[in-house]
Amino acid sequence: MPELSPHIRNASANQIREITQSAWAQPNSIVLSIGEPGFPTPPHILEAAAATLGRDETGYTPNAGIMPLRAAFAERAGRQNSVQIAPGRAFVTSGAQQGLHLAMSMLLDAGDEILIPNPGYPTFAMTARLLHAAPVEYPLYPEHDFQPRIEDIEALITPRTRVLLLNSPSNPLGAVFSADLVADLVQLARRRDLWIISDECYEAFTYDVPHVSPLAYDGAGAGSDEPADGGERVIVSVTLSKTYGLTGLRIGALITPAGLETQMSTVMESIVSCVASPSQYAALAALTGPQDYVSEAAEHYRANRDAAAAVLDAKGIPYLKAQGAFYLWADVSHASEGDVRAWARKFLAGQGVAVAPGTAFGSIGEGWIRIALCGSREELVTGLGRLPDRAGPAAPSDLIAPSAR
Repeated sequence: MPELSPHIRNASANQIREITQSAWAQPNSIVLSIGEPGFPTPPHILEAAAATLGRDETGYTPNAGIMPLRAAFAERAGRQNSVQIAPGRAFVTSGAQQGLHLAMSMLLDAGDEILIPNPGYPTFAMTARLLHAAPVEYPLYPEHDFQPRIEDIEALITPRTRVLLLNSPSNPLGAVFSADLVADLVQLARRRDLWIISDECYEAFTYDVPHVSPLAYDGAGAGSDEPADGGERVIVSVTLSKTYGLTGLRIGALITPAGLETQMSTVMESIVSCVASPSQYAALAALTGPQDYVSEAAEHYRANRDAAAAVLDAKGIPYLKAQGAFYLWADVSHASEGDVRAWARKFLAGQGVAVAPGTAFGSIGEGWIRIALCGSREELVTGLGRLPDRAGPAAPSDLIAPSAR
């Protein structure tokens, strides 16, 4: 057959899927490598999807989604960020990943550069390359608590840089940006005339710190005592996959600056046409109905984080205490011998436990692993109990939680 496009032939394997699929094929494995919420879907959400099928509402919807759902997404984002967001600025997407692809499609030409975090979610780079754009990694270093620094980002900006991608709460790190840092990042984007794409998949899950979106600082008033005046350069990607455990319904939204309605609908027509109507009505029920699922899930993830931390403490393994999302980022460099991807495969084969190797998220992840906290506490504690102990006392430079320093 004819050859595939070079940018497809040269695509890197997703190391998260690689280790997870191996675990699924290995009987009785403990899978801590993938972020799949394990709670039953609330009945009112299932009933809303079933009712859509029952009334045979299976035709096309508007490209941007049904208006009640757009209004619900806009109301939630506005309420969280103390800004007014018109429903016409919310566009329903087939999950956050399709939303990121759509946003990048709107903003990037071939050869343009997008700044992405290292460590960061692997599809940030994969999606940019699919669009023939160039992902440029800005570093998140352990010695800076895996927080971005303005000077590191600004040093990477060139005339070809178009977009700064942010992710807080972070997957894989569980790190959360402070309000001051978010304001500074928005000011940087304004100063250097960049778009911001903010991936906020885990906005519902933070622990003892608030989630702060760049939306709160987007507009002429950002960085001053004046109120923000609406969107200018920030596009936010949200999803219900994690918030309500609807990973298979593929439902999310982009919150965009005003004035992009025509262009967004045109691009959506060419990428997804419209999202399945049962998923949209399920999402509407999730956003407007009882919120018990979210609060109960958050408490489960917090308790799992603390249980996992206790195991790692007992083993002397350094980690970043998660302030958000449902992952723990742990340092196994004492055992991985400079190749954490190979070590993760050996750990699965020998101990029956799958963790995501840190190199799945970038070069700075070498020696680290991402541990998913969203499943059973018993399996989590059992699986982490099989990690090799770290011999000797922890070095002064070892990262534990910022609050413990």
